Amino acid sequence: MKKLILGTLGLSLACVPAIAKDRVTVNPNAVNTETILHAWSWNFPEMARSMKEIADAGFTMIQTSPVQKCYSPEGSGKKIFDENVTEGNWYYYYQPTDWKIGNDILGTRDQMKQMMDSAAKYNIKVIVDVLPNHTAFDIDAVSDDFYKAVGGCDKMYHSNGLKPVRDYNNRLECTLWGSGGLPDVNTENPDFQKYYMQFVNDLLSLGVRGFRYDTAKHIGVHSDPVDAASGVKENDFWDVATGRKAVKGVKLAVPYDSLFVYGEVLQDKNVPEAEYAEYFGQTASSYGWMLREALEKHSAKGIDLKSFHHSAAPEHLTTWVESHDTYANAHESAHLTDDQIRVGWVFLTARQNGTPLFFSRPAGSTRSNYYGNNVLGARGNDEFKHPEVVAVNKFRTAMNGQKEDVQMSEDGEVLLVNRGKKGAAIVNISKSANFVDLPTGLPNGTYKDVVYGKEFKVKNGKLKGALAPERSYILVKK
Repeated sequence: MKKLILGTLGLSLACVPAIAKDRVTVNPNAVNTETILHAWSWNFPEMARSMKEIADAGFTMIQTSPVQKCYSPEGSGKKIFDENVTEGNWYYYYQPTDWKIGNDILGTRDQMKQMMDSAAKYNIKVIVDVLPNHTAFDIDAVSDDFYKAVGGCDKMYHSNGLKPVRDYNNRLECTLWGSGGLPDVNTENPDFQKYYMQFVNDLLSLGVRGFRYDTAKHIGVHSDPVDAASGVKENDFWDVATGRKAVKGVKLAVPYDSLFVYGEVLQDKNVPEAEYAEYFGQTASSYGWMLREALEKHSAKGIDLKSFHHSAAPEHLTTWVESHDTYANAHESAHLTDDQIRVGWVFLTARQNGTPLFFSRPAGSTRSNYYGNNVLGARGNDEFKHPEVVAVNKFRTAMNGQKEDVQMSEDGEVLLVNRGKKGAAIVNISKSANFVDLPTGLPNGTYKDVVYGKEFKVKNGKLKGALAPERSYILVKK
């Protein structure tokens, strides 16, 4: 993880029980129907005001940025990115100073409660981004209450927790040293676990019904090295976090299988994906990279977009075209146009499995000005409610129970996701007008796209019709 990459270990449990014991064996009948809007850097009042639009856009969940107390240097201002601050002001809320609700970026606990009430009104589940793996770079900024609760500064961190990781393929360094230079918390310390779980239970009391665990692959599982020098006997953080065991009389306040939990386990060498799968779903980061490659080339020829390229079952993966890390860190995906992101989203969301996450880019952002209006806490741009995005979100819900059949034109420019005999999503990822002529499960007849009213014909198992450049179409059998 680079210094600017806060870690995005996506853990996702899709619409299946979070406590399922086997998330590796594929269930061909599993179908995911939910969608996540990542309201990146939106503050609580903006989320609350926008909740009806989010629901109308067909999203079933909203993911917040981290809500805990965080590093807030004097003069950091209200910009997402400040030219004088290399990592950007948005990076600060990924630097915990205490596990209490409320910070200068998102707002107060009372404002969060108002946002939660708005979400409940529109039946939107709220997922909170949590990051127990580390604290702020500046350990002097960590609150006295936090240090006191865990037994002091020397009990807060692993014995080499202030030493930056050199080799992210080395599990000892990866789980016991500082990822991205951020001080590595001794997450096996029972006093830390108790303090953190009290924060989690406070969130649950407000109505939160899911979590994204940042940098999750940097918190060890049972097969990982144990930091005996820190007084640790076992790597049991995930047993506590998922409600399998209590710590000092504190336990997860609700049944774990009632929650949607996903966390960041970015794919790399020596990552025990199967062991993490015993606790939660994981991010399909490699799949996102391959999908972006196809969008960049305007063709998926030679790129396998059917497989999710992960050892976990696809129904337990969180998927994306881009994440906040790929957009805001090294701008890996930021050069892609909104049109490219949108057609990628339609393809991803039309599929049977994975739980797709739509990253909300900053308002006013362009390909030459990635931060747009550059206001921290402001609502992102309106792409989340583009008619094609809305159409595929609602298509996904309507296709519950329908198995997918993914087709691709010979030149890789046209992608087709068939869902049983009920519907199909057509995506032209090329910059030129195109034509679809691919097998489908739709019965013979004429179909109108739900967004543009464009007609397509099905005859003898073949779907045919003209396509505009970088545009998607949704067909549903009446």
